[in-house]
Amino acid sequence: MLLTSTINVVLFLVCLFGLEVHSVDRSNFKTCEQSNFCKRCRSMDKNQNSVFELKPDSMILTEKYFEALILNKNYEDVSLRMRLDGLKDSILRLRINKDGYQMHKRFQPVHALVTEPITEPMTMARNSSTIELELSTNIKMYITIAPFKLDVFFNNELTIGVNHDNLMQFEHFRSKPESIPDNEIGSWEEYFKEHQDSKPRGPSAVAMDFKLYTSTSLYGLPEHADNLALKGTYGNEPYRFYNLDVFEYELYNGMALYGAVPFLMGHGKKNSVGVFWLNAAETWVDIAGVKENSEHTSVVESIVNLVSGSTAEKDVPKAHFMSECGIIDFFIMLGPRPLDVTRQYSSLTGTAPLPPLYSLAYHQCRWNYNDQKDVHTVETNFDVYDIPMDVMWLDIEYTDGKKYFTWDPIKFSDPLEMVNNLTSKGRKLVTIIDPHIKRDTNYFFHNDALSNDYYVKNKDGNVYEGWCWPGSSSYLDFMNPRAIEYYVSRYSYDNFVGPTDGIAIWNDMNEPSVFNGPEVTMPKDCIHHGDLEHRDIHNIYGLMQVLSTYEGLLARSSGKKRPFILTRSHFAGTQRFAAVWTGDNMAEWSHLKISIPMCLSLAISGISFCGADVGGFFNNPDKELIIRWYQTGAYLPFFRGHAHIDTKRREPWLFDKQTTLLIRDAIRTRYSLLPLWYSIFRDHELTGFPVIRPLFFEFPFEEQLNNIDSEFMVGNILLVCPVLEQNVQELTCYFPGHEEIWYDRDTYQPIKTNGLAKIQAPINKVPVYQRGGTIVPIKQRVRRSSVLMRDDPYTLIVAIDHKGFAKGSLYIDDEETFEYRDGNFAYIIYEYINNQMISKCLHNEGFNTKSWVEKVMIVGIPSVFTKATVHVDGSNSFESIVSYNTNNQVLTIRKPAIGIAQNWTITLL
Repeated sequence: MLLTSTINVVLFLVCLFGLEVHSVDRSNFKTCEQSNFCKRCRSMDKNQNSVFELKPDSMILTEKYFEALILNKNYEDVSLRMRLDGLKDSILRLRINKDGYQMHKRFQPVHALVTEPITEPMTMARNSSTIELELSTNIKMYITIAPFKLDVFFNNELTIGVNHDNLMQFEHFRSKPESIPDNEIGSWEEYFKEHQDSKPRGPSAVAMDFKLYTSTSLYGLPEHADNLALKGTYGNEPYRFYNLDVFEYELYNGMALYGAVPFLMGHGKKNSVGVFWLNAAETWVDIAGVKENSEHTSVVESIVNLVSGSTAEKDVPKAHFMSECGIIDFFIMLGPRPLDVTRQYSSLTGTAPLPPLYSLAYHQCRWNYNDQKDVHTVETNFDVYDIPMDVMWLDIEYTDGKKYFTWDPIKFSDPLEMVNNLTSKGRKLVTIIDPHIKRDTNYFFHNDALSNDYYVKNKDGNVYEGWCWPGSSSYLDFMNPRAIEYYVSRYSYDNFVGPTDGIAIWNDMNEPSVFNGPEVTMPKDCIHHGDLEHRDIHNIYGLMQVLSTYEGLLARSSGKKRPFILTRSHFAGTQRFAAVWTGDNMAEWSHLKISIPMCLSLAISGISFCGADVGGFFNNPDKELIIRWYQTGAYLPFFRGHAHIDTKRREPWLFDKQTTLLIRDAIRTRYSLLPLWYSIFRDHELTGFPVIRPLFFEFPFEEQLNNIDSEFMVGNILLVCPVLEQNVQELTCYFPGHEEIWYDRDTYQPIKTNGLAKIQAPINKVPVYQRGGTIVPIKQRVRRSSVLMRDDPYTLIVAIDHKGFAKGSLYIDDEETFEYRDGNFAYIIYEYINNQMISKCLHNEGFNTKSWVEKVMIVGIPSVFTKATVHVDGSNSFESIVSYNTNNQVLTIRKPAIGIAQNWTITLL
């Protein structure tokens, strides 16, 4: 295949030789003005008269939904069918599609939904101009007949307005006219650089505007390298959803990246609400009416701006969603608190199943470890330097000529031996499987896919060919059930020769990345199974791959073992199958800083299992940056060091002694907190609550927190205020809560003054604080991997609040199988009250643990106690050793010698 343009030659060289191209070339990616449907939808005037109105005699209310026809006054023969559902847990769903015959199928990405939502009955009343619907005593909806509008009231207050700016659009399929009107030029054929999009089906855009009346700030819409709080876009580019391979991406803008989660959250003093726009096509979102905040505003500046009024509201916050095709299908979640909104959204798209414990530990990766000997040397050196590590990773070079499900016969000649060497130490291996398939007649996968018609087609109906790492490649069609079935089968132990269950999977380049394609991806007029164009399904292509990978890993263990998958491309619902990372970042302080709001945006949008490449993927971090990145990464859910093939090796021991020791400290801290991480992830699976959270999630009534994204919470327990800038020895942190006490995790010294406070942060200090009133379970034995910690004893850190109270919980199971869903787990709750520490095991059926309580540390307690009596249910009481540190008011009860899953009480005397 000939590559004629300069950019294709450059990308081809990157493909073949791994040559590094510095900084993103924005001209390779469309602006709204260059995306014809975005230009059309955005040019609509909010002051225009709407062309859409309800047909009065078409309205019906069934036991499950309200339905009516919507007429388009510009096309009298076209009618749309609108359906409004009231759902459980204060959620609404509205769908609009063409009524009757359509020339082409309109795609709905129902794969994002965990199940079909359950409807609840509504009541209806109407007059000549308005329909009133009531879902519950606190939710009422008013539909204006002409023009069509929807008002949603929560607790008798207008909360969300739909189509209030008359920006609704629904372009129906129609035959190409002989003469194309000026306002539809580019609707039937569009060019970008040297690429032609044939658009054989013509214009098909859908759009809707939303006003969030009770909100002051908007959040969500990941994935973008931007602040947590969304910024106004009028006069700038809208936020774009179009999954793309953008290496060395720019920061603080709305350019499309690897993932698309069209979920929006509005938050204000009164309540929080959410909008989920269920559409997998290219989508742009305009934001207006929000408090403007500088892209680099510090915590201090954010507070000062709020107090001074320099960020005063311009208007009611609003969002305008514009998609190239599909139907109008959106959900409204009415909260009322931020945690409620994420829970409601997660009830639709699912939560992450409890990951295997090893996946929450530390991962070591680079592109690429050279061979089996290199893998063995690296993992052995973690033991030499006494640094825990659970997972080694292999990038694309482990394969035989970039052919997935194969091994390089020389460099990785005995993969089973390599895996067994790792698993003997409790470690795992991750291998990469990308969606592009090398076009090689000696490659079984290509031959099978070609002969069985499993590939995506081009617009002419022939197998599509593009360029990626192997050179000429074709792409599996994950919309084809037979192709999925084949792909799933490749993960079986019989077919993927070499690995055991000690191997997990990394799905990369699955936007999909096509080096010589328009915007480095697949042409929109390619054809998928079911006569779907690629434009219909683009943003769920990666989701469909990880769904298939998950099924493959599940099948190979007969459904017993929990799969671990990492994916780059993602959509709503990806959390049910895989973890996500922020892609090809850079070894720069700004990329360390942006990793926090990027992962927070994903977490509040359902995808909690997120991390960033520690140290930066491109370029070489200096020792200060690598230390601070490890210290920060240890408190993000996914914790992996990774680097580009052209970077210097950066395993922890390759730096000076101080740097190695500080990296080791950060990794060891992560391992000590694994019981907490595991318990929070179990809570996430059950409730949908984010694992990491913005501060305003826990303290929704403190307006000062709305723009803070340099700090975050782990669960509702730890406050993390990482060092994100160079040469910092002191920083200012915001301590939320009007009556909260925060305890330094290193010194246990209390911080009782809420608001801004200066914190000393030398290079060996990670500013992390335990919330008063909480109990944190930790393990303090240093092991080489998490598996070897399984039976280790626990220490309980009891941080009392200003009333002398604390509570917490601990979840334990076998850490790797799905038996916990059959009840094989232990769940313990703790309470410290009235000078007693009480442990109750609420569930422990069919699960045994050898772990015991090694130590209980009660933080913030006055020095009035000299001994402790331990009483275990069914046994006699006995006294335990007590010591007290007057400097930080910590009372320690040592070796009470009680089983972790027993019921017991410790009374201080």
